Amino acid sequence: MKLLDTCVWIEAIVGSPTGEGMQAMLLDRQNLLVPTLVQFELRRWALRELGEPRADDIVLATREGRVVAMDEGIALLAADLAASHKLHALDALIYATALINDAELVTCDTHFRGLPQVGYFAKPG
Repeated sequence: MKLLDTCVWIEAIVGSPTGEGMQAMLLDRQNLLVPTLVQFELRRWALRELGEPRADDIVLATREGRVVAMDEGIALLAADLAASHKLHALDALIYATALINDAELVTCDTHFRGLPQVGYFAKPG
C-alpha cells in the first residue's frame, strides 16, 4: 500500500519530469491509501490552478483508492511525529496516516527525507 503525498499527485497531474516517473503509482489505485487531507489539499490546488470541473475529476480519481479520514489515533500520533521530526501539522497528519495503515509515504517534500516508511523522490534542479 502506498500513500501518495499531495506533491506527488500534483507533479503527476502537471506532467513534470518528477511526476512522469510517478504516474504508474497513480494508476495502481487499488493499492493507494488516500487521506482526506490529501483530498483537501488537491482540491484546493486544483480549484486555484485548473478550475472546478478538473478539480471534481481529480477528487473522483482519489476515491478509487482507499480513502481514510483522520481519527483520534492519527491525530495523537501526528502530534508526537510533529514534535519529534519538526513536521508541520498537515505533514504530520499525512505521515501518521501512512504509519498507522502500514503504507509507504511517497513524496517529493524534503521534510520527509530520511524518515522510516518514506519513499523520497527529489525534484530535479
